[in-house]
Amino acid sequence: MAANQPVVVLPENVKRYMGKEAQRINILAGRIIAETVRSTLGPKGMDKMLVDDLGDIVVTNDGVTILKEMSVEHPAAKMLIEVAKTQEKEVGDGTTTAVVIAGELLRKAEELLDQNVHPTIVIKGYHLALAKVQEVLKDMAMEVNPDDKEMLKKIAMTSITGKGAEKAKEALGNIIVDAVTTVVDENGKVDKDLIKIEKKEGASVDETELIKGVLIDKERVNPQMPKKVENAKIALLNCPIEVKETETDAKISITDPAKMMEFIEQEEKMIKDMVDSIKASGANVVFCQKGIDDLAQHYLAKAGILAVRRVKKSDMEKLAKATGATIVTNIKDLSESDLGEAGVVSEEKVAGDSMIFVKECKHPKAVTILVRGTTEHIVDEVARAIEDAIGVVACTIEDGKIVAGGGAAEIELAMRLRDYADTVSGREQLAVRGFADALEVIPRTLAENAGLDAIEMIVNLRAKHANEGSSTYGLNVFTGEVEDMKENGVVEPLRVKTQAIQSATESAEMLLRIDDVIAAEKLSGGSGGDAGPGAMGGMGGMGDMM
Repeated sequence: MAANQPVVVLPENVKRYMGKEAQRINILAGRIIAETVRSTLGPKGMDKMLVDDLGDIVVTNDGVTILKEMSVEHPAAKMLIEVAKTQEKEVGDGTTTAVVIAGELLRKAEELLDQNVHPTIVIKGYHLALAKVQEVLKDMAMEVNPDDKEMLKKIAMTSITGKGAEKAKEALGNIIVDAVTTVVDENGKVDKDLIKIEKKEGASVDETELIKGVLIDKERVNPQMPKKVENAKIALLNCPIEVKETETDAKISITDPAKMMEFIEQEEKMIKDMVDSIKASGANVVFCQKGIDDLAQHYLAKAGILAVRRVKKSDMEKLAKATGATIVTNIKDLSESDLGEAGVVSEEKVAGDSMIFVKECKHPKAVTILVRGTTEHIVDEVARAIEDAIGVVACTIEDGKIVAGGGAAEIELAMRLRDYADTVSGREQLAVRGFADALEVIPRTLAENAGLDAIEMIVNLRAKHANEGSSTYGLNVFTGEVEDMKENGVVEPLRVKTQAIQSATESAEMLLRIDDVIAAEKLSGGSGGDAGPGAMGGMGGMGDMM
């Protein structure tokens, strides 16, 4: 009797996929994610409209934004979304490229698995191919001088093309290059956080402007204060301009009315002393991270000082960088040497809201781009395009290396990989060839998204690249011709390409290594969240993908 008892290891309702089935489902999930963003690639890419539960809308063709906003259940799909997030964090652009290549690598791997090539051999072949790609990319890369603003502008414009801001790409290219070159430190590194992006709808994209200083979304604390201060001497305070409450619970008993008056006068005197300290330092503009008492506002206004309160910590740090001021935590310590300078500080109305402009700083190490657009959705999309372009310009300044765009790099890599595949023995050769074919998904997708004949374009590109010295020829999607991308100014940083191919390969390899998918009770380490079978949606809706 006991011998016939079934052995129950996993609970009844837990789905488990093993072997080829697990690989097939994971590959399918990855490919679905890649297909979702594929139509957004390139200058002629289409946009996606994302609608959440509340009916809020995001219209974008920025790969990472689409993937972040999408509601995705499948665990393998989530792993591919991580590729886009990493690409965004490391280089700021090329997110769609990375995901599309990863999807194509999985498709090629599936073909090999169907031919009974073992996943380990596919992974080894991909590994060899990646090493060769990185070597060839270094060989193909062109040097660029970080001071060559014209070339930096072309790189920024290549990044912006195909996004909502395309019609103003010339002006935006200049703004972005100007912003990034302003905040470069002495080691040639760029801290992108020092470029603040402030968004306001209600005007055309052409009215986007660069402020050599900081824009604060606040207004003066008191209408009696000056609206505009020229030759501003700026004090940055990280302490309130008001009488402090006692730390402990304290009680003051006043029995004599005269004493009451004394007490109030004493409080007033303390506030007046604070304002006098500010005045004595020579400051005529005050940015305070904490509150400013009503009485202090009155005294500051009388002294002709423009004051702003409750300024964000991040804005205070940018003000310090832009004006050269020191953030002071005690008013008594404020001296002339702590003050920063700006040509003009003024309160201006933008789209009906008052904002404080700190402009004409002498050596600003922090700047602000005021992004304009006719509607909120347009402003958001332009801001995303600007962030991507800032990333690529920063990469180029730091590395000084670029490659041709328009699918030129991928076609050249594919050709060189096919030559290299002939030197690889064993079944790994098939995986290297598969890798080469997978890279051609980029020029093929560029052609498809532009309504061109993809096969014809790939054949023309291969024929051109077979000639010596034609490695920079790519697809001009506007004319439908194969042209020299370097001549056309369609270039992108080497780091964007290297990172995209590397993260795509590594994520594809990771998914190919999985041969068993089991619902976990609770995942230790990692996310720490409860990931029981329910959390994975019965394996994240895997049943739906069968």
